[in-house]
Amino acid sequence: MAKNKTAETEVRVIDFVNSYVENEQKKADSFQLIELMSKWSGFEPKMWGPTIIGFGSYHYKYASGHEGDAPMIGFSPRKAAFSLYVYSPTEENKYLLDELGKFKMGKACIYVKKLSDIDITTLEKMCNDSIAYLNEHHECACRN
Repeated sequence: MAKNKTAETEVRVIDFVNSYVENEQKKADSFQLIELMSKWSGFEPKMWGPTIIGFGSYHYKYASGHEGDAPMIGFSPRKAAFSLYVYSPTEENKYLLDELGKFKMGKACIYVKKLSDIDITTLEKMCNDSIAYLNEHHECACRN
């Protein structure tokens, strides 16, 4: 079976942000997201793959047999927009999308240009809801 590309690495998060993020506002938003997601999740930030900053982890296994580990919540400060990995398919999160602000929805993530485009309180609720969902449905680091 193929190895997952998105695995936890030893790269320091601060080094990644300082070297990868060129836009000063995006850099400031990145450090704010790191602080907030650390507080909300109770986990220190870790690099997952080359560009994802993740918090906590969970183990997933699909019916196909494919399995792996992924961050419970996280983000990537991509050039065009932040990719926020904070969404789980719950009724609460579907409702919260209406309150989040200006974003685009992908299959597994939410794209946001800058933090000032969204409501941080709503983002916190989404993160907490997703962590609870993952804790209920998967093997999570939050149980250790």
